[in-house]
Amino acid sequence: MMARSQILVHIEKPVNYTLFDVQWIPSSARLISMGSHPRGTGIWQVYQMSKGELQLIEEIKTPSAIKCGTLAGNTREDRQLATGDFNGNLSVWDLENSAQPVYTVNAHSSIINGIDGAGGANAGEGAAELVTCGRDGCVKVWDLRTKESPVAVIEAEQGQTRQDCWTVAFGGATSNTQRLVSAGFENGDVKIFDLKTMKVQWETNVGYGVCSVEFDRKDIEKNKLTVCTLESRLFVFDLTTKHPTKGYAFVRQKAHKSTIWTGRHLPQNRDVFMTCGGNGSMCLWKYEYPAKRFVEGSDDHFEGVAGNLQLVEETAVATQPITTFRWSADHLGLAACTSFDQTVRVLAVTGLNCI
Repeated sequence: MMARSQILVHIEKPVNYTLFDVQWIPSSARLISMGSHPRGTGIWQVYQMSKGELQLIEEIKTPSAIKCGTLAGNTREDRQLATGDFNGNLSVWDLENSAQPVYTVNAHSSIINGIDGAGGANAGEGAAELVTCGRDGCVKVWDLRTKESPVAVIEAEQGQTRQDCWTVAFGGATSNTQRLVSAGFENGDVKIFDLKTMKVQWETNVGYGVCSVEFDRKDIEKNKLTVCTLESRLFVFDLTTKHPTKGYAFVRQKAHKSTIWTGRHLPQNRDVFMTCGGNGSMCLWKYEYPAKRFVEGSDDHFEGVAGNLQLVEETAVATQPITTFRWSADHLGLAACTSFDQTVRVLAVTGLNCI
């Protein structure tokens, strides 16, 4: 284990509701926490970092519990928060005038489990879009210029069993026409959809329910995909070379001694990422590439070569599961997380420029 970094808790802010997500507001010292009151209503709050504390500056209550949110997929000037709730509603809020959402649609028949954005400014090329996934097994892509219905719906074919989709992420947003979506399902399926061709580009099953998927970057050709699952399993797939039958090479690791709820790549270094576990711990990882990323196999087809995962640091920061983790894109090492102990934490991760 490398010992050049530390994961330090800088601020702890207890709240009186169940926390499900947190987001940094770009180009600011503010963050947004989201979640659910015991009676089933929702809430999101804006906090300002000031003098070593989180100061509440705005609070919005919603009719339904909020499961997830994102500020990706719009310009820094817009600063619009998109949320998904337990009733399947996708809502978009203007942070400058947040009394009511500027847009709401019943996107799924049940809970929206995950949401991501791409396009717009600083989040990949092409139009600003959102992608959602739900308990109904559907993945839907939304262009907010055409708000009435999704621009793409990905679901099980007729006769197939619908699996609860737990997580979704954009990638490959390298031009106005290129965009990928990865989705993870409760039965262990991981899929990558090509939105240009509207086809499944690749799929596999990792054997455990998939809690989190993330490309190491949204705005580059596909490079790596990190997959976090139940039963302490972590996978990193090298997406540069696909064998016709073996698929993509990958490295697998056990961590946290519990469910791995989330994995997030460092914005300033795509080969460094943090995972968070059901035991309240965090693990900081460095992906090390192999000397050659592909070799010619015995069947005359090229196949990928997986790298290695180096555990840089592991720290317990909570006694309950950490539900989500977000790096700040503006300040190296600044991060925030939420936990089922009803606490928002601001973290400082040191030594990242030395990894």
